Amino acid sequence: MEQAYTYNPVLSDYWQLLKPRVMSLVIFTGFCGLFLAPGRIHPIIAFTAILSLAMGAGASGCLNMWWERDTDALMKRTASRSLPAGRVDPDSALALGVILSCGSVFIMLVAVNAVAAFWLAFSIFFYVIIYTVLLKPRTSQNIVIGGVAGALPPVIGWASVMNSTSLEAWSLFLIIFLWTPAHFWALSLQCVDDYKRAGIPMLPCLKGEQQTKLQIVLYTILTVLSSYLPYYLKMAGLLYFLTVTGLGVAFIILSLAVYFSKYSSLSLFSYSILYLFLIFLNLLMN
Repeated sequence: MEQAYTYNPVLSDYWQLLKPRVMSLVIFTGFCGLFLAPGRIHPIIAFTAILSLAMGAGASGCLNMWWERDTDALMKRTASRSLPAGRVDPDSALALGVILSCGSVFIMLVAVNAVAAFWLAFSIFFYVIIYTVLLKPRTSQNIVIGGVAGALPPVIGWASVMNSTSLEAWSLFLIIFLWTPAHFWALSLQCVDDYKRAGIPMLPCLKGEQQTKLQIVLYTILTVLSSYLPYYLKMAGLLYFLTVTGLGVAFIILSLAVYFSKYSSLSLFSYSILYLFLIFLNLLMN
C-alpha cells in the first residue's frame, strides 16, 4: 500500500533518480572503450553513442529506485532519496525510466549501430530485471552476477566504433566485473544493519563480516591480475604496466588491512573508485 504523499518535485529530485555518480562512471568507462577501439567514428556519432549510454544508465538507475522504493525507505542510507521521501510520484519515476530506456536503445540503434544497441538493451535488462528484481532480494551473490551490467559500458563504447566486440573489449569488461564485488562489499560492510532491516541478503548479513572481508581480498587480487590483460593484449605499454603494478599492490595491501581490521572498509571503497579511474585513465594515455 502506497503511503499518502503530497508530491512537489523539483528538477534535482528527478536528476537524483538517474544515479548521476554511477552514470558518470558509466560515461567514463564507455568513452574509454570507444576511444581505445582501433576503428574510426565521426565525432557526432561518438557523442550520440555516449549520450545514449548515459541515458541507458540513468534509466537503469531510475527503474532500480522505482522498484526498490519500499526497501529504500527502511534504510538510513537511502531513505532520503526522492521516491521513499515522497518528493516524486512513483508513476512519474516509472514513466521516466521506461522512456529513457526505450529512447536510449532506439537512438543507439538508429544513429550508431545494432551491436551497440543490443548490448545497451541487454545491460538495461540485466540490471533492472536480473539484478534488481531477481537476484538482489534472493542471493548473497547478487552483486557478483549483477556486476555484468555495470561492466558492459566499455564493450558498448567499443561496439559503437567497430560494430562488433573483441577480446580487447571484453578484457575491459572483465576488469570492471571483477572489481565490482570488492568495491561494493567494502561499502556494504558499513550498511549491515540497513540491509538486515530491509531484508536484503547481502553477503555480510548472511556470511558475516570476516567472510566478506576474505571475499574482498580474493576479488581484489583477481581484479589486479585482470588489469594486466590490456598490457598483454598490446593495448597499452610499459607505463601502464608499471601503473597497474603500483596501484595493484596498494589495492591488495589495503584489502588485507581491512581483513585484519587495520583499515576502514569505507576508505577501501573510496580507493577502489580511484583505482578503477586511474587504470582506465592510463589506458587512454597509452
